[in-house]
Amino acid sequence: MKLLHTADIHIGMENYGRVDPATGINARVMDFLRRLSDMADYAIEQGVDLFVFAGDAYRTRDPNPTYQREFARRIKKIADAGIPVILLVGNHDMPNVPRKASSITIFDTLEVPNVIVGDREALHAITCRRGQPLLVATAPYPLRTALISREEQQGKSLAELDTLLQNAMIENLQALAGQARQRSDVPAILAGHFSVNEASHGSEQNIMIGRDAAVPRSVLIDSIWRYVALGHVHKHQSLNRDAQPPVVYSGSIERIDFGEEHEPKGFVVAEIGDGPTTWQFVPGYRREARPFVTVRVDVREQAEPTPAVIAAIEQQRDLSESVVRVIVKLRQEQEASLNDREIVRALEGAYFVAALQKDVERTDRIRLGAVSVEALTPAELLERYLEVKKTPAERAKLLLEHGAALISAMDGASVD
Repeated sequence: MKLLHTADIHIGMENYGRVDPATGINARVMDFLRRLSDMADYAIEQGVDLFVFAGDAYRTRDPNPTYQREFARRIKKIADAGIPVILLVGNHDMPNVPRKASSITIFDTLEVPNVIVGDREALHAITCRRGQPLLVATAPYPLRTALISREEQQGKSLAELDTLLQNAMIENLQALAGQARQRSDVPAILAGHFSVNEASHGSEQNIMIGRDAAVPRSVLIDSIWRYVALGHVHKHQSLNRDAQPPVVYSGSIERIDFGEEHEPKGFVVAEIGDGPTTWQFVPGYRREARPFVTVRVDVREQAEPTPAVIAAIEQQRDLSESVVRVIVKLRQEQEASLNDREIVRALEGAYFVAALQKDVERTDRIRLGAVSVEALTPAELLERYLEVKKTPAERAKLLLEHGAALISAMDGASVD
């Protein structure tokens, strides 16, 4: 049995993009949609038996109708190929009150064939593409108001509420494992959208909706699960190394910002059979995620800062498909001579120029307190300067000795 696991598509992320005239949709949104199309093609062409989407279809809780249409088209394409699709509700899909519909509830309302919406903790008995039986436990993003009663929340601090929520999550996950254990003759997987204590977080914290809660990894490492498909954390990672069951964050399919510049983006394909579950990360099918490139240039020792920056840009690989930012480290007195227009012109071939950032080394003012400069000797001024610059003691002592010698020599020359 082969399953494709993905999460955190975030359709609606418009950062670093302009409207695509061919579609009328923001070009960065099209990046995310193309990646979803690629996964749909992979699922169909490679004979995937189950498609697991572990939450966060959209950027916001109230996506515009165009984005909903484009997401639905691609999900329907997978489902129409006879591949069951699990759509888990993430925090970006979830309403802020329990009884409102989520942004993906419409699939359930319309009873779209082969699409199961995981909007609550439940165990679903499904039949995969080739007729294989499978149990899928769904654990959507934990909504505090749904898991903790108003009475329990009364008078509690945020830390106490976090503990209550974590305990409720653990109880629910253990209950799902217990239900699956009652049907141990059928393989079972868990799909969840939440944080795990041991996970390494990424840029999802910059776009977080609501206060987060996490569970310990130990609660997920239950032998009843053949695979644990997680969403919510954008960085692809395995939390159980090579042990069973695999506990995997697929990661987001596209980069959200420069915090994810060096993170691989893709999806996971897992194989469940008679032996241990195997899985692999697929970084690109048809196309890779759009590159983000930071050009860092230190021109503090350069007489002409602008040509040095342009030379650093020209040394980069082809930037025509990249979102680019340039960070220039320079001295305060060089700032006026840095020609922004020429640097931006050198970046004309880039897909999108995110920023030209100047890291200016400001000259420290020596703090003299109530003492005037005239009241200090050259040696005392040097000592104050070294203090401000936080020069290590041994080096400061050496510099003061050399400084004293130079000052003495200069004084002698002045007398002559």
